[in-house]
Amino acid sequence: MERGFYTIMAAQFFSSLADNALLVVAIALLTDLQAPTFLTPMLKFVFVLFYVMLAPFVGAFADSMAKGRVMFISNSIKIVGCTLLFFAIDQYVALSAYAIVGLGAAAYSPAKYGILTELLPPEKLVIANGWIEGLTVASIVLGTVFGGLLITPAISAALLSLDFPFIDTGIDTHIEVALLLVAVCYTIAATFNLYIPNTGVDHRILKKNPSFLIHEFAHCVKLLWTDKLGQISLAVTTLFWGAGATLQFIVLKWADIALGFPLNQAAQLQGVVAVGIALGAVLAAKLVSLRDSVKVIPLGIAMGIVVMTMITVRDLWIAVVLLVLIGGLAGFFVVPMNALLQHRGYILMGAGHSIAVQNFNENSSILVMILLYALLILLDVHIYVVIALFGLLVAIAMLLIRKWHLFNQSKEDSLHLIGMHKVH
Repeated sequence: MERGFYTIMAAQFFSSLADNALLVVAIALLTDLQAPTFLTPMLKFVFVLFYVMLAPFVGAFADSMAKGRVMFISNSIKIVGCTLLFFAIDQYVALSAYAIVGLGAAAYSPAKYGILTELLPPEKLVIANGWIEGLTVASIVLGTVFGGLLITPAISAALLSLDFPFIDTGIDTHIEVALLLVAVCYTIAATFNLYIPNTGVDHRILKKNPSFLIHEFAHCVKLLWTDKLGQISLAVTTLFWGAGATLQFIVLKWADIALGFPLNQAAQLQGVVAVGIALGAVLAAKLVSLRDSVKVIPLGIAMGIVVMTMITVRDLWIAVVLLVLIGGLAGFFVVPMNALLQHRGYILMGAGHSIAVQNFNENSSILVMILLYALLILLDVHIYVVIALFGLLVAIAMLLIRKWHLFNQSKEDSLHLIGMHKVH
């Protein structure tokens, strides 16, 4: 791998670590501000909503300059949002500040993945994605734990007791010290961004007219959905991220009903799924080439079926094995498809635009599937019925996507397009 790849990995780890720690700290902040409980999930809603709303613009932004510079600017926006949380006097100010962090994350994502296609040859994209996804999952697990530790009274008290001679930090509460350390993580990530090499790719000057950008984005969406390989990989990743976000909430409720776990223990099972995803991602990076990426689609069908077996589980260790298996299947099939999507997107329209289209579709899927899940819970549908419907939906959707791909191939072989280089 190029040396710059490891710099990208380091920057991504610290940025994602801070993102996940900040969510825990922001929830604690809303609790301290005595915010109504319905505002807590609004943190996630506002964060994801920016990915959808800004999709026409962040892709153009990511393609307008060196990706390392884009990532530095984006992390700087996150630092601004994190800093504004210090001054949150009520829940709505806190929500607005957290939304700014979401703005930075939305701008960061196209550059984070887009630079891989500029820095590495197509045959190394699956390996690169495997490491990036594995590292991202690790940062999710560690970030959640880190955020939980920061708001633990004993630890925050110890941090507040630290005294620096002749320096008055103005940090007086457990939330403030937690926010400070999260901001330090963002700063470390931004520092790594400065050392990401310039790939030498020419960046065209874009028109600044919003209507032009929206029209261009719509064209890119159409371009990727009409490409025979792009549409299959985009359909898979869109379904995966919507299902993955919903599975987080399903695991929490299932752990309560099936295992009698309180929220803190149930949250640890989310980490078990994440470990499985990391293992699957690393295995995919080692075993699956870019050309063979479409062959992993049946594993998505298997994942949906395995999810439905959660209904029968009552033992903790069986649950752990099952959740690792679900995560492993998910990681193994999504990493090659993600690499294929990046490759086709880069060939068709440029890395930044491609990732922006991907983010728009995937985060729209998250919003829709979480809304459907919330509706089922509102209607008091039993969690076992929800699990069965969820697993069935995933399995059937993946089966239809596979049939779609086979139909495309029966009309015209498109696999020869995999691995081709972009003509500048």
